[in-house]
Amino acid sequence: MDKLKMQSLDVVGSNIKKIQQLFPNCVTERLNKDGKPELAIDFEKLQAELSNEIIVEGEERYQFTWPDKRAANRLANTPTTMTLRPCREESVNFDHTQNLYIEGDNLDVLKALRETYLVKVKMIYIDPPYNTGNDFVYNDDFAQSRGEFEETSGLFDEEGNQTIDPMQRNTESNGRFHTDWLNMIYPRLKVARDLLSDDGVIFISIDDNEVENLRKICDEIFGSENHIETVVWKNKYGAGAKTVGFISAHEYILVYSKNTITDLTCEFIGEEREKYNKKDSKFNQRGPYRTQPLMTNSLGDRPNLMYSIFYNGVEIKPRKQWVWSKERMEEAIANDNVEFSLQKDGSYTVRSKSYLYDENGKIRRGKPVSVMNGPFTQDGTQEVRNLFDAKSVFDFTKPSELIKFFIGLEINGNNSRDYIILDFFSGSATTAHAVMQLNAEDGGNRKFIMVQLPEKTDEKSEAYKAGYPNICEIGKERIRRAGKKIKEDNKDKEGIEKLDIGFRVLKLDSSNMEDVYYTPQEFTMQSLFNENVKADRTGEDLLFQVMLDLGIELSAKIETQQIAGKTVYLVDDNYLVACFDRDVTEAAITEIAKLHPIYFVMRDASAANDNVIDNFEQLFEAYSKDTVRKIL
Repeated sequence: MDKLKMQSLDVVGSNIKKIQQLFPNCVTERLNKDGKPELAIDFEKLQAELSNEIIVEGEERYQFTWPDKRAANRLANTPTTMTLRPCREESVNFDHTQNLYIEGDNLDVLKALRETYLVKVKMIYIDPPYNTGNDFVYNDDFAQSRGEFEETSGLFDEEGNQTIDPMQRNTESNGRFHTDWLNMIYPRLKVARDLLSDDGVIFISIDDNEVENLRKICDEIFGSENHIETVVWKNKYGAGAKTVGFISAHEYILVYSKNTITDLTCEFIGEEREKYNKKDSKFNQRGPYRTQPLMTNSLGDRPNLMYSIFYNGVEIKPRKQWVWSKERMEEAIANDNVEFSLQKDGSYTVRSKSYLYDENGKIRRGKPVSVMNGPFTQDGTQEVRNLFDAKSVFDFTKPSELIKFFIGLEINGNNSRDYIILDFFSGSATTAHAVMQLNAEDGGNRKFIMVQLPEKTDEKSEAYKAGYPNICEIGKERIRRAGKKIKEDNKDKEGIEKLDIGFRVLKLDSSNMEDVYYTPQEFTMQSLFNENVKADRTGEDLLFQVMLDLGIELSAKIETQQIAGKTVYLVDDNYLVACFDRDVTEAAITEIAKLHPIYFVMRDASAANDNVIDNFEQLFEAYSKDTVRKIL
């Protein structure tokens, strides 16, 4: 049996293999720091393959850089052994939900998810810290001790003098004010891009403090050709905070695609939706309509568009010319798709009707506009206050209608309603709320993955007083309350009982495996035979790390059976069968093999005796020879 690696994807190793397929002459071998051979890139040969002229060091060229950018890039590619441990007691409908709520530093969480959710996420929305001078920049190794963190974080200069306290806010007095923010966001976006599907799109909220830097970073990571829009969002009723000369009332939302897209459409909302405010005899079938003028001065001289039409016995001539041909105009009039309005001077205005729904009952879609007037931040604040029946639990949250609008966008004509939405700065879980609400409205099966660092709430805050010691507790409770309310509000809607308002809670933690599992060469022969699984870890803990290792989605169906007195996990209809109990007998192995799993995983210390070990392979060869067998 092969041993599971029990760590996230080695991006560098994966990239070397890709280069080896393209340019095998550019891959060589060398000894690593442990004295063992490994594949490496011969960059001199690779440069020769890619260019006739080499850019020499110091040569001027366009680039965007900052201190520690290379380290941030390496950080994105470095694998992690950290894992996600399930927490049933804080979950809702754990065994049947397809939604995930993950607590922990989002960089390590994204790395843990990378292999399993590679190109599986259709949409990402994030609302990261804006670097206003009053927010914390994420430290990128919360699992380290303070001393270890200080050694690797750039908090001290070469002489050992402290430059910045890791627990301080990132204020403008910090000489690395922009640098620290860039080093925080860069590796997270790098890993996030790997998760996006080929037609995936990312939306990033930001304000003036870092919008220019964020745009440059996204141009580098996603490609400037994949910049769809920088949306200007008027996010406040009335006036905002006054700045020099202007009153600030907007933020930005950067929109990038994984690859170039050809079409992006939306349902009409806000002012555009309000334009559909007229009714006629077709209202029950096609909903309200809006009108647009049929006379124009902008098409140049087109004699074929200079014709007369008649309405109520009155001849109507265009002031310049018509938009439509005579044939199209006559057909539209016959179908009551033209509106005539009598003016005071006895003349008529002539306008076309555009209905909200087409002849087949499908809602009309259009192009999203680059300037959005609402919904507003005040709406988001009130939304949370209404859910919690409290004055202030989490203010200044994004309104769920805003994110619901983005989720509802159709890309390249794909109107699928069954895909994954990720938010790895999830805050109060507005994105989860939006996903459930839209699914209730259109019968979709969209799934969410929320990721949030369990930042502590201020002990003087209303949230803390209400029993929410950290932001994750607010987010989880919001999903519970929002899901319940959505079902109550739609109780008479057909199929509402199938709406998934549950979520599996997973918490980032160190690996389930002891250090000896990863670096056996650093231990004595005697210690090699010690237990390699940490004492406080359960079978279900091990199962979820195995699922990550094998690329099985963490929302997969999990069943538990007792086989020959042992607890056996069956994941995704026997795709994976796992047993982590001790003293597993030949009878248990035989019954498991008869289930014909694709993968079977057990601990190397699970066998009841040497006979089980000796006969293990023979039993699988007899009953399920194609099963891939792995051990911990």
